[in-house]
Amino acid sequence: MSEPAAGPVRLWDAPTRIFHWSLVVLILVSWLTAGKQMDVHRLSGYAVLGLVVFRLWWGVAGGSTARFASFLKGPKSTLAYVRGLGARTSSDIAGHNPMGAWSVVLMILVLAVQVTLGLFAVDIDGIESGPLSDLVDFDTGRAMAEAHELSFRILQGLIVLHLAAIAYYRFWKNENLVAAMITGRRRFESAVVPLKSAPLWSLAVGVALAVAVAYAAAKGFRF
Repeated sequence: MSEPAAGPVRLWDAPTRIFHWSLVVLILVSWLTAGKQMDVHRLSGYAVLGLVVFRLWWGVAGGSTARFASFLKGPKSTLAYVRGLGARTSSDIAGHNPMGAWSVVLMILVLAVQVTLGLFAVDIDGIESGPLSDLVDFDTGRAMAEAHELSFRILQGLIVLHLAAIAYYRFWKNENLVAAMITGRRRFESAVVPLKSAPLWSLAVGVALAVAVAYAAAKGFRF
C-alpha cells in the first residue's frame, strides 16, 4: 500500500492519460468527418468503442485512481461536496472528486450508447450504414441514425460542461486539472495516498480486449 504524501504526487497513470487524450482526438475526428468522410468516421467510431471497452476494464483492474470503486461516491458524499464548491480552497482529493466521478461515468455511458447506435445506423439514402445495419430494417436503421445524432448532441453538452468545470477549478480553486492529466502528477498541500499502478498483465488484457472488440465491430461481429 502506498504511503500518504504531500507535495507533487503521482495521480494518473499513463494508460489513463493516453485514454483521455486519445478520446479527445477521436471525438474531434468523428465530429469533423460525420456525413463527409464516412470511412474515416467509421474507423474513429471503432476506435472510440475500443477505448470505452478499455476504460471499463481499467475501471475495474487499472491503477488505483482510475478504478470506479476508488472514486464513485454515494448521494450523501456527492451532495456534501457540491455544497462546498463555492470555497476557493483547493480540494485534496487524489483522483476524481465525487461530482467529477459521476460525470465520467455519464460520459462513458453516452459514448457507449453513441457508438452502439452507430453500428446499426443507416443514412437517408441507404448508402452509408453501420456494420450491423443489415440486422434491422430500414426504418429502424434510420431511427438509430437519428438517435446516434441526438446522443452526440448530448455528448457535446457534456463536453461543454466538462470544459466549464476545468476552467472553474483552474481560476476559482487554483487546481490545474489539465496539467495533471498531462504529467500524471499534482501538488497537494496535505498528505494523500498516491497512485498505485496496476500490473503489466492487466494493461495487456485491457488492450487485447479493446482491440478485439473494435476489430469484431468493424467486421460486424462476423468472422
